[in-house]
This record gives sequence, C-alpha cells and structure tokens, in this order.
Amino acid sequence: MCAAAMTTVAPPLAFLLLLLQLADGSFPEEPGPLSYVPVEVVRRYPVFLGRAHRSAQKQELYIQTVLQVNRTLYIGARDDLYRVELDNMVGEEMFYSKKRTWESNKNDIRVCRMKGKHEGECRNFIKVLLSQHGGLFVCGTNAFNPLCTNYTRDTLEVVGEPISGMARCPYDPRHANVALFADGSLFTGTVTDFLAIDAVIYRSLGDSPALRTVKHDSKWFREPYFVSAMEWGPHIYFFFREMAMEFHHLEKVMVSRVARVCKSDLGGSQRVLEKQWTTFLKARLNCSIPGDSHFYFNLLHATSDIIHMQGRDVILGLFSTPPNSIPGSAVCVFDMQQLAHVFEGRFKEQKSPESIWTPVPDEAVPKPRPGGCAVQGSRFSSSTTLPDEVLNFVKTHPLMDETVPLLGHRPWVVKTMGRYQLTAMVVDTEAGPHKNRTVLFLGSTRGTILKFLMIPSGDSVSHSSVFLEEVEGFNPEKCSEDSPQARQLLSLTLDRTSHTLLLAFPSCLVRVPTSRCHLHSRCMKSCLASRDPYCGWTKGSTCSFLRPGTRIPFQQDVEYGNTSSHLGDCDGKLLH
Repeated sequence: MCAAAMTTVAPPLAFLLLLLQLADGSFPEEPGPLSYVPVEVVRRYPVFLGRAHRSAQKQELYIQTVLQVNRTLYIGARDDLYRVELDNMVGEEMFYSKKRTWESNKNDIRVCRMKGKHEGECRNFIKVLLSQHGGLFVCGTNAFNPLCTNYTRDTLEVVGEPISGMARCPYDPRHANVALFADGSLFTGTVTDFLAIDAVIYRSLGDSPALRTVKHDSKWFREPYFVSAMEWGPHIYFFFREMAMEFHHLEKVMVSRVARVCKSDLGGSQRVLEKQWTTFLKARLNCSIPGDSHFYFNLLHATSDIIHMQGRDVILGLFSTPPNSIPGSAVCVFDMQQLAHVFEGRFKEQKSPESIWTPVPDEAVPKPRPGGCAVQGSRFSSSTTLPDEVLNFVKTHPLMDETVPLLGHRPWVVKTMGRYQLTAMVVDTEAGPHKNRTVLFLGSTRGTILKFLMIPSGDSVSHSSVFLEEVEGFNPEKCSEDSPQARQLLSLTLDRTSHTLLLAFPSCLVRVPTSRCHLHSRCMKSCLASRDPYCGWTKGSTCSFLRPGTRIPFQQDVEYGNTSSHLGDCDGKLLH
C-alpha cells in the first residue's frame, strides 16, 4: 500500500458517511455463531479465587499479570504472588500451592499518600512477571516507587536484594507496560516517572550498556500505550499505539505502531545519542478494509506471538476503531519479512512545524544507512563509532514513510456494530486431531470469548473466518459482583496441554475448555454442523473431543459443516 494512501485519517464526520457504505456492503455480512453456549454450562468451569483450600476466605485479588511456565501458573496480583499447579485441580475451584506476599513498607505508603494518591493506589501491584535463569523476575508498583526482585519458582523465596524498578515497571497500576528478556538483558516499555510523562523503551541488567529512547521528544513517543514486545532475528520489536504527529487535524488521532531496536546497539557517541538507542525506528501498522475510502482500525489492543503459518513468520494483531466512531474490531495479520522490509524503506520528515510530513529523498539519507545494526568486521563495527551525521539523522527521523501492509490486503476477522470491543487474543495453530487447523479466540470487554475457525484461501496469504462460538467467560456467582470493571478481561492464555483457556479478570481467573463437544453428544447432525475442529462424531455414537494424534475413527466436516437430510434433526437431543 502506498504511503500517500495512508496520509488521510478520517475525522469523526467522515465516519457518519461511512455508515452509508456499511449499508452498501462495504463490510461483509456478519452472521452469529454456529453454536450458542448455555450460561449454566459456563458456571461450572473452574475458577481461581486466591484461596489455598475451600474453607479459606476469598481474597480481593486485583490480578495484574499471569505467567505460565510448563505446568505451573504464576499470578501477579496486588501485594501477592501465587503459584498454581495446572494439573492438580479438583472440582470447580483452583487452589494455590504457594503464595508470597510482597507489600509496600510504611514509609513508601506514607510518601505515596503525601503525593496525593489514594490508599488503594498506594499498594504493590505486580506488573512484571518473567521467567529468567530458572527463577522469576518480578516488579511491582510499590506505592508509586517501583521495585524489582527475584524469586525461586518452586518455593517463591526471595533471591538477593530488591533493585529499583524505574524504567522497568510503571508507577501506576493502570498504566500499560511490556517486558522481556533477550540475550541476557531486560527490555522494557513503560514510563519512568511519577507523572507518567516520560515514556521509554529501556534496556538494562545485562552485559550490554543501559540504553533508553530520547527523553521528551514527540517524534520518538507521544503518549504511547504499550501492547507487546518480542524478539525476532537481531531485533526486539515493540508494538504499541500512540497519538500521531504526522497528521494535520484539530483533534488528536491515535494510530498503531511497531518500533524496533537492535539487540547489539551500544548507544551513540559522547556528542550525539550517548546512552540512547541509535537503532530506534518506528512505522505505522495498517489494519483497514480497502475501498474508495479505506476504513481504518487504528487502535491496537493485542498481538499474538510470532507464529509460523504456511511458510511465513507472521504476527496477528487485534485492532478496534476509536470510541467516537462506528464500533468495530478486526484481526489483521502481518508478515514479519514484509514488516522488516518497511524499515529498509524511506524515512519521513517534517521540515518545519507548519509543513506537512514528506518522504526523505534517498540522496539526503547519510551513509551508512541510519538505524541499521552494526556489523562486526565492517568499517563501523560499533554504534558508538558512527558519524555524527548518521546519529543526528536517526535522532530526528525515527518514523518510516511507508506503513506495514496487512497480509492478504484485508482483515482476517471483522466484527462491527457489536455490543462490546474485542481486546484480547490467542491463536491455536495446531487445533484438531491432525494439528492442522487454526482457531482464534478473541476476548471482549464484557468477558466473553469469541471463537473463530480460519479457512485458508488458495493464495496462501488470505483467510476467511467462521464464527464458531460465543462463550460467557466471566462468572459473577463466583468471581464478584457483576460490573463492567469486574468483567474487564486482563489477559487470555492458551494452555495447549489441557486444551483450555485461562481468562484473568481483576477478581478471579477462569479456566474455560477450548471446546464443548459434549453439548452435541446425542446428535450427529449438530456435531458435524458445529464445524469445530476439536470435535468429531465417534464410533460410540457421540460427539467427542478429539485429542491430537487420535486413532479413534471419527467423522468431521470442518470445511463446510454439511449435514445430509438422512441425519434427521436434533430436537430434544442437545444437552444444556
């Protein structure tokens, strides 16, 4: 997609005009799910309520983050870290095997209150939870004075002394952050100050020097909301959304971005970019429906990991429209090779505060090319030896001109005019008995899970989707009083071994199976029509869950869900 096509962002008035296009068929028809899951089925799913046993008192959890390591789940909450064994579950509740309380000390709480924060904010909310060197690296807000420490995995014992969490963990539990270890160093995306003004991508703790993004420069960051970070090749990629600076509108425009830095970056010279990234570049992610006037989904909410599909490394992104437009969500897919290629393209610049943003002519780009990783044995084998001209160019030109194109030129899933926004996502690329199906699970702001089957097209780059199920994930009877805040889905994790989803809410964690084959167990027609790759009609005349590699004979029609008339109907045969 050419850059010129992306330089226009429709203001709110234009969205009203797009309503006419909706009626004209710009959006595909959106059928409901093939299967509806009765609420009483969901109410029986296991939940974690912060208890060690059934007779213990229910805890106020305020869950923040979740980490799965093999068959163990670690849950970071307010003032507490829990260890839960995923294979030791009995009945309808999950209990923890270990719990470590990490509270803020009285002095930190006192200073926090003096700075105007409420009592409930001046607690230690665990925001970073990573596996490292056989242990756990954990950071908490610590009453707006963030700290990090190491724990053992098995007993949750403290290892060593705490260190500062500045630039590693947010101060405020409401602020988004990302963190990962790569090549022995910690890479984080967060804010570094009490007022959350200084957003940063930061490297620390390894053998390489600590580096950060340029401070208080809107060309580098403008109110970013970090979504994810991952390692691919010689780079670390950060996915986020931020206020755009390249559009001339009176109102603020939020766009989605991907930025990258080289793992080998050693910072600039003593004159330019000292102790700062010399390889930081960013580009806009294009998730849109093509047409005479592209319809953009500008707000990135979640990404998948980098997965290998049909010979490509790809990443899936879940986007939505802004609050003041037509409500809608979409899943767009990006080829990592195409994404990386954008960073080899033209740069974007604004020559004066009043001028529009334009591509930088090739002849105006210094050599060696700014933003590239230093190569051992070359003339500039370290970023610290780069010419000032190159470093100054990187400092003033972090934005790429071209946008990252979506694979297949249109979203793989689109949901518009819904009652909720989709904000969480996991993907199973090995669904079904032959591990050859792809299923998306999308989580909503109401705590529901939408399940989609992806059907690849002949061109190997585009997919169509089948809306299989909508499942109510939140359980108000067990978790807490029903409210929009309580239903906020914080994270969605796929436990491949047990074929379940782990849904984290502020007050509980719910374990939901990836399929409900038993609901069709008495009716072959219903089982086949469900098109669920996890289910099949087996020899015992029942609809069964099909484990990967199963040798049990079964019937399934995932592609079409065709049911012959001789199968009859299912009246009175469906379970509830």
